[in-house]
Amino acid sequence: MTNGMNIKVFDDMLSLAVAAADHVESVISIVDHLSLGLAGGSTPRLIHRELAGRQIDWDSVTTWITDARWVHSAHGDANQRMVRETLVADTGVTFLAPDTALDTPKASAKAYTETLRQAGVPGRSRSIIMLGIGADGHTASLFPGTKALDAKGERYVANYVPRLETWRLTATFDLIATADLVVFLAAGENKAEALRDISNGSDHPAGQVTCHGEVLWLLDEAAAQHL
Repeated sequence: MTNGMNIKVFDDMLSLAVAAADHVESVISIVDHLSLGLAGGSTPRLIHRELAGRQIDWDSVTTWITDARWVHSAHGDANQRMVRETLVADTGVTFLAPDTALDTPKASAKAYTETLRQAGVPGRSRSIIMLGIGADGHTASLFPGTKALDAKGERYVANYVPRLETWRLTATFDLIATADLVVFLAAGENKAEALRDISNGSDHPAGQVTCHGEVLWLLDEAAAQHL
């Protein structure tokens, strides 16, 4: 534990991915249904491939995505395309994704909020939300200084990120807080300073995440080097 953070450190990204997949598989094996919020990025890609190679009852799982770029679903930068290619295609797991073909990011976020509500997400039984962290301390698409950080009473919103000059769709702190378990995945030395700051009590968005269960940080040695 570092300043109240529940941290587990692994030798490398692959070891981290295997451990995360082990955890998800163990929960699926003991619950009637799991709602699984998925993150984008390179580490989740490894976790998805690890999960896809296992004998898991995917009929008992509904997956969704914690954030999305405002691009077409088939675009190379689309998180939902990555999820389909690395997990859905091989498992057939139910995957709920935002419709980025709608007219505006706000319309897409509103429609996705309703999609998740109708599906009983984040949890009809047990819920896990997996998140990453950026070098600037953002998580999902909750970037420092953006309006989505102050979204109250909303679950999924459109968020303009001035630094990137682009729109993102993102789960809010309120939605993340409903999870039974939040699992942060962080690999690489470019995450080390942000993680040190969070352990020291900084207000980086990733450090503001709470849930009604446990927040678990899975790090490789490079990301954990300053802790």
